Amino acid sequence: MDTHTPLSSVLFFLVAAVIAVPLFRRIKLGAILGYLVAGMALGPWGFNFISNPESILHFSEIGVVLLLFVIGLEMNPVKLWSMRHHIVGLGIGQLLISASVIAGVGWILIENGSTAIVIGLALGLSSTAFAIQLMAEKRIIAKPSGRAGFAILLLQDLAVIPILFLVDSLSNKAAVESVPWYWSILAIAALLLVGKFLLNPFLKLISRYGSRESMTAASLLIVVGAAVLMLKTGLSMGLGAFIAGILLANSSFRHQLESDIEPFKGLTLGLFFIAIGMTLNLDLFLKSPFMLLLAALALMAFKTSIIMVLMTMAKIHWRRGIKVGLMLSQGGEFAFVVMAQAGSSGVIPIEVASHINLIVGLSMALTSPLVAIISLAIKPPAKATPELQTADYDDEPEVLILGFGRFGQTTGRILAANKIPFTAIDRDAEHIDFVTRFGNKVHYGDATRLDVLEAAGIDSVRVVLVAVDDYQEAETIVSLIKEQHPKVKVIARARNRAAFWSLSAAGADQVVREMFKSSLDAATFTLTEIGYSDGEAIRTIERFSNHDNSMVRDSIKHRDDLAKLIEVGRQGRADLERLFQQDQEK
Repeated sequence: MDTHTPLSSVLFFLVAAVIAVPLFRRIKLGAILGYLVAGMALGPWGFNFISNPESILHFSEIGVVLLLFVIGLEMNPVKLWSMRHHIVGLGIGQLLISASVIAGVGWILIENGSTAIVIGLALGLSSTAFAIQLMAEKRIIAKPSGRAGFAILLLQDLAVIPILFLVDSLSNKAAVESVPWYWSILAIAALLLVGKFLLNPFLKLISRYGSRESMTAASLLIVVGAAVLMLKTGLSMGLGAFIAGILLANSSFRHQLESDIEPFKGLTLGLFFIAIGMTLNLDLFLKSPFMLLLAALALMAFKTSIIMVLMTMAKIHWRRGIKVGLMLSQGGEFAFVVMAQAGSSGVIPIEVASHINLIVGLSMALTSPLVAIISLAIKPPAKATPELQTADYDDEPEVLILGFGRFGQTTGRILAANKIPFTAIDRDAEHIDFVTRFGNKVHYGDATRLDVLEAAGIDSVRVVLVAVDDYQEAETIVSLIKEQHPKVKVIARARNRAAFWSLSAAGADQVVREMFKSSLDAATFTLTEIGYSDGEAIRTIERFSNHDNSMVRDSIKHRDDLAKLIEVGRQGRADLERLFQQDQEK
């Protein structure tokens, strides 16, 4: 009997997650498996700290809702269109073939068509979290085989909503809880209209007059509001969140929304997987461990084969196809979502859902070790041409511009003219609205926050241009980037010498004094107008520029000593006069 208070239950969740997740990540088995094992330890088949996991599971489904919203944010229509061939050919092919064959086997074993179809679709899905992590570790995510694997995962993410909708339609409770169909249509239409005309003005208003907490509250309000609207009209909460995400996919607030939602998504999704772990029936596993292990291996072998064949047809070498296929061969986190919904709604018997969950969990546990083994066993031929990175449907930014005023826009225009992808971040909503009228792509966000930088793609960029006005804010940003992403090159804008010294000390690779070059141009014109030849003026300005830059760099160590700076300045002027005097005497 569960005698624990809600607070003690929260304590158990936190302790289990803090111990299990880092441990499983350390041994390369992933956070999801860590959450599942933590749930198994807490649940009725473990230490029985919590004996009623169903109540926790119902609440924790908000994590799935938030996940679907974030997935919707990533569904940029332009990106989807550019990937259409791989999504249609590889993604749909993999899911349909896998689901059909698995459903056929299930029909033979269970003799129930609805149950078999749901099981086939659930097991046809892969774990996006596992696969992306493995492809990143093997450094293939930017290569054709990795992009093809990403297209398959993207199609699976898109397919989740129709699969959950199918489960709802098959539910035995549908007749009791049915809502007139036209309410569902009206709800979707209302959500589309609100997303089209009201969400961006609403977010601009909050960003201008609200606090950081107000923006976070607004993000949650959008997700929960859309989810509740769908629920009240007989549709899936996840469908509402997913539609809301898609509507905001091209919004300038996308990165800020994603970073605001991420902590809540991570916590509640972790709670969801812990709750799933508590429902895993270990008695069933102990009764037939070899059979379940064999089923997990058979699932992985089958899905690997299908993906390898499809990739070979797409002219990707079979060795690379089999590696990516194995990385995508496990059951996915959405299989747990589908089984939870199908079990609670009566579409699938609870015992069958428990078996499927155990097979998915085992396949997740086996993925990393098998990928390591196959990587050693199957090596590319010695004379094989290395797999080149491709720009096909690749909109990953190479440059991140932080601050998109007059200074940052110049670099942005040059990059755009040369078709070099970049992302720009600014936190002046009115300014963003203005510059986007001229075709610029700028996102709202606070660049001093690491989560915003990561949502904007700092993991993949080569260069960051820090072009914000406030040099203290710029110093904070430079320090943050160099601490968390030391390999990224940072170019920073400095308003004056003090800013130059601060940004250099913070670790910026290059610091540009914003007025220096233009003032040198003005000095050049001035010299020519008073009689200097063009060559004399240019030589004079170059001599001054080199001397001044050297003096500024040498002054960094004295930046906090005003008396010493005055002395260095006087000495510098004297040295400069002596240099010019020497030039005139030659």
